Amino acid sequence: MASMRDIKRRKQSIQSTGQITKAMKLVSTVKLQKSKTKAEQTKPYFKHMFAAMSEILAKSGNIDHPFLKGDPSKKKGIIVISSNRGLAGGYNSNIVKLVMSSGVPKEDCVIYAVGRKGKDTLARRGYEIAEDYSEVMGGPIFNDAIVIGRKVVQDFNDGKIGEIYLAYTDFKNTVSHIPVFSQLLPVTKVEREEEESEADKLLFMNYEPEAEEALSLIIPLYINSMIYGGLMQAFASENGARMQAMDSATNNATEMISDLTLKFNRARQSAITQEITEIVGGANAIS
Repeated sequence: MASMRDIKRRKQSIQSTGQITKAMKLVSTVKLQKSKTKAEQTKPYFKHMFAAMSEILAKSGNIDHPFLKGDPSKKKGIIVISSNRGLAGGYNSNIVKLVMSSGVPKEDCVIYAVGRKGKDTLARRGYEIAEDYSEVMGGPIFNDAIVIGRKVVQDFNDGKIGEIYLAYTDFKNTVSHIPVFSQLLPVTKVEREEEESEADKLLFMNYEPEAEEALSLIIPLYINSMIYGGLMQAFASENGARMQAMDSATNNATEMISDLTLKFNRARQSAITQEITEIVGGANAIS
């Protein structure tokens, strides 16, 4: 059985840790409120941009454009959005698992890392890291998405990669964060769920200028918007995951302190009982 001194030291150590995790939880809560608001404001634009692009392609007929074809024989570029810091539960490991289970062979992957945790883990596992944009996760803005989007589209046009994917964590609510692996290029047509009239089905998209030139302008903007949406969703998810992790750690520390307090009281009671027994035994021996 541990001595009272050992139990007291252990209790003090856990109390200090609990104070740290409680403070980190409060900081994450404040950051979550800000990032959650931005993510919720961005999400409708994020969804409507995807729907608009799908609508354009669905009504464009057969267009011969590199952004719509891709090249499956070449390497696949994956924009992986994780965090720069740990202590966020399974947030970062879930993104890494998502990339590894995506079905894209490791030797065919080119990683555009946003976040040091994902970058370091994937690098240790032998993945090729083409670019590191980890500083973005300090507070993502739309210009960051433009920089990332410009680089991946340039590599796509240069033939370095034949497909582009985005791996991020979708923010559903404070306790629900879902890893998502989506394809950005080549852009694919998505069937609409709602019913269309015969007139709508026969209506085709008119382009000015020509379709190929218009898509060369529109699709990069679409890519930037999708990346920005992923950044905002991931940033909110990171703070939500960290708040939950710190809350759990604080609760565990409180439970451990209660358990150690009980053990300390039992040890003290045992020591007092032993001292009383020794005093009584000594007094009887004298008499």
